[in-house]
Amino acid sequence: MGASTDATSVAAFDFDGTISRRDTLIAFLAKVSGPSRFAAGWARLGGAGARGRVDVRDRDEVKAELIRVLLAGRSEADLHRRGELYARDLLSDSLRPEVVDRVRHHRARGHRTVIVSASLVYYLIPLARELGIDGVIGVEPEVDDGVLTGALRHPNVRAEQKAVRLRGWLGLGPDEPLRRTLWAYGNTSGDHALLAMADHAFWLGRPSKLPAGALLFTPESPLD
Repeated sequence: MGASTDATSVAAFDFDGTISRRDTLIAFLAKVSGPSRFAAGWARLGGAGARGRVDVRDRDEVKAELIRVLLAGRSEADLHRRGELYARDLLSDSLRPEVVDRVRHHRARGHRTVIVSASLVYYLIPLARELGIDGVIGVEPEVDDGVLTGALRHPNVRAEQKAVRLRGWLGLGPDEPLRRTLWAYGNTSGDHALLAMADHAFWLGRPSKLPAGALLFTPESPLD
């Protein structure tokens, strides 16, 4: 989704565990690939064929390999269609109402809003549309002539990449000042870089893991 370069206030939200109550990627991959193919792909990560190529402790490598094994050769149009259906399911029972309300509060104040997530754009885009969120920064598979190659267009949207990609969405260079007020919301260590660049950082993870400079999020957390 398109960038906005003239916003004076921006609210950036992680998705899994922040807007949603749970991880959403694995369930989507299982739905679109089918039980047999998904089980075989998951097993390969721990099997002899994957050893030496994929470090199962590396989340980025694991995700890239799962997408390669499960989605290579799939029609992008079909994944968009399945993403629309999956988004409807998530909207019905998987989102955190207090965070959805927070999105609405930001919108009511005229703030630009964006999802910055390591989940797939196929369902994040329709979700953002339904929630009135302005932009989506998510995992984008590489496509050739309408078919997924199995590679990713960009590195996984996690850790420092969240800050890098948000800066790109805002039209900023790596050392350019934000020149706007940034709110950020996250719940895992993969969100630390995003939270660190914010003027107002809110944490929805375990209180014992609260990052320096962030506040525990509550529905009453101030927007001032």
